Order: sequence, then structure tokens, then C-alpha cells
Amino acid sequence: MRRRFKDRTDAGMRLAELLAGYRDRPDTLVLGLARGGIPVAMAVAEGLHLPLGAVLVRKLGIPGHEETAFGALAWSQGRTVRLLNAPLVRRILEDGVRQDLLDAVEERERAELLRRVDLYPGTQQDVAGKTVLLVDDGLATGATMRAAIEAVRGGGAAAVVAAAPVASIEAAASVEEACDAVLCLHLPGRFGAVGSFYDRFEQLTDDDAIRLLSP
Repeated sequence: MRRRFKDRTDAGMRLAELLAGYRDRPDTLVLGLARGGIPVAMAVAEGLHLPLGAVLVRKLGIPGHEETAFGALAWSQGRTVRLLNAPLVRRILEDGVRQDLLDAVEERERAELLRRVDLYPGTQQDVAGKTVLLVDDGLATGATMRAAIEAVRGGGAAAVVAAAPVASIEAAASVEEACDAVLCLHLPGRFGAVGSFYDRFEQLTDDDAIRLLSP
């Protein structure tokens, strides 16, 4: 399969072209989903001359199948949003996964989310009355993006646009139900993993995220 993007910065620069209608709008800001969405969002913010910030998110992965999310957490402006895929949770419980194991996943991810609150700049952006462009490096299930949408809506955002270089058709449809618009460069029929669409897709560290978000 031919990869679509060199790296997250390349993807963000190309995504900025798709979002050109928001360039220089005083009521608009760009928030990257931490961590992988931050370099994409940075390139978008630079291309559109808009302020950059972040929404802290954590996927709740099924024990033993961590890449598959049964839910997600998001933190914005002092508020943590918890989003669960209730039908999936019922199914995995019926398949024998214990509730205490799911609770342990959530407890661990919530602690990690709160650990980052005091570390990452740009998480206190005032979104009230603003158009918020939420940017991630890809949407596989859409779980973390939907949690981020709820978080910024809870902060009073006037409009929320979800944007990503690549998304599964199912994720784009799911996210579209929760926000004002979804904009993606690539909606492949067969998705796989987000990283498969990039030549370079390194794991970002706290230091990487902090450096990109620092004024």
C-alpha cells in the first residue's frame, strides 16, 4: 500500500490547505489531541495563522486487545469527559472480560491524563464562543475524537470541527454525529492502522509535546 504522508508535519501542512477557509479567523483556534495530534495541529495552526492548544485524551483499550477502544477520556479546562461504547462494553463482558479489569484500565488512564494536566502548555485555552478545530493524526475508531468534542462543547465552544489526515469510514461517520463538520484528506476503504499511512510515525514523548506547545 502506498503511504500518503511523509510524517505528521507533512500531513498537517496538507490538512491546512483543506481548512483554508478558517485562515486568519479571529474567533477560531486549533487544538491538537495529545500526543499524536499535536505536530499535525501545529502545522495546521501555522498554516492558518491561528492559536494552537491541546486537548488531553486517553483511549480505554480492551485488556489483551489494547488497540481496540471500549471508550475514551478527554480533559479540557478542568473537566474530564468519559465516553464509553456501551454496546461494545456489553459484548466484551459477555465474552468473559471482567468488569474490574475494565475499571483498572480506566483508573490507569485517568491517572495518566491528570498527570499531563500540569505538564502540557496550551490545555487551558478558553473555547467559549469559539470555533474549535480539533486535529488528530488519524481516526481509527473515533473514540478519542468524540470525547474531545464533548470536552470542548462542555467548555462552551460555538462550533466544533474535527479534522484529520486520514480516517476510517466508520470513524468519520461516528464523529460526524457529534460535531459540526468532519474534514479528512483520505478515507480509505480498507483502513488498518493510522501509522500505515505515514512514512515516519514515531511515538511522541512528553518532552516532544511540551516543546511543540510551548510559546
